[in-house]
Amino acid sequence: MKVLGFILQKEFRQIFRDKTILAMMFAMPIIQLIIMPLAANFEVKNVNVAYVDNDHSSYSLKLINKIAASGYFKIAGSPSSYREGLKMIEDGDADLVLEIPAGFERNLVREGSQKVNLSVDAINGTKSSLGGGYLMAVIADFNSSLAINFKSPQGTAQAQRASIEIDSSNWYNPRAEYKYYMVPGILVLLLTLIGGFITALNIVREKEIGTIEQINVTPIKKWEFILGKLIPFWIVGMIVFTVGLVVMYVIYGIFPKGSLLVLYLFAAVYLIALLGLGLLISTFADTQLQAMFIAFFFMMIFMLMSGFFTSTDSMPDWAKQISNFTPVTHFISVVRLIVLKGSRFSEVKNELFYLIGFAFLLNGLAIYNYRKTS
Repeated sequence: MKVLGFILQKEFRQIFRDKTILAMMFAMPIIQLIIMPLAANFEVKNVNVAYVDNDHSSYSLKLINKIAASGYFKIAGSPSSYREGLKMIEDGDADLVLEIPAGFERNLVREGSQKVNLSVDAINGTKSSLGGGYLMAVIADFNSSLAINFKSPQGTAQAQRASIEIDSSNWYNPRAEYKYYMVPGILVLLLTLIGGFITALNIVREKEIGTIEQINVTPIKKWEFILGKLIPFWIVGMIVFTVGLVVMYVIYGIFPKGSLLVLYLFAAVYLIALLGLGLLISTFADTQLQAMFIAFFFMMIFMLMSGFFTSTDSMPDWAKQISNFTPVTHFISVVRLIVLKGSRFSEVKNELFYLIGFAFLLNGLAIYNYRKTS
């Protein structure tokens, strides 16, 4: 253990001596946690709508005003024909074209129905689907507000009695704000990047500057060497996690609804697993460039298949299996459940067993693969 103490001293001195690493570990996560949730926002607003009003009636004007007042759309123009509206989409000036046919008001009043034409630019799939959905919701709301009622043969009163009213409410995120979903995930992602990249470069740096040969001839055991590399970055990671929680509360007003003790327990185990992955990569690579590319490969898989952007439930079965074999998937799920839902330990304990398994596996492989020549 005395030898382990010397390695810890060496690692801490090396960390605080390198100002670039300090900036990467502390300043960058704080700045990114402030900026990224504002950019990584899937809420669609300011959708450009061009409308072709062939009716010029009071009803068509009300519909256009309702669309403009919804807060999601920006009127891009009112071309005189549908062909001109499509030209606006081709030029990138409009995302949607709404064509209101002639006789719009007359058919609504006399016949109780009228079709409108909606054309959507589908190059941006997310924006087109959400923008089209928003516009259809606005039109449906406009339709329900009209003083036009369909009467059943038995009379209006019975038709009203037979109607179904649906009231919905959002749990755990009442206003359905995207930041409450993204900020905890981004905090996990930043912790992942720090733990994965920096530790992946750690042993490789010893190889490049030649100090690994001096360490190899000492009586230090392999597990002591790996532990000496892991503990300093584990402490730094826990500090970064704490700073991230403070930023999350101060900037976005998000405070964990569940137990902080449980949250820190999961963060501690997750960091051990992740640092083990970084150290395992470091034992395979011979240069820092190799280590960065290997770490980047895994980080991309973690980001895209962890449920960070999209739910894992929408993935095909083979992708779900890969997702379950990444520690990030389990930690992101736990952080969101504890922070937003207030889940208790009994509800998320299975995820802890997954993380403990990853921690033993990855660190065990790192110890096994570290080639000590003496």
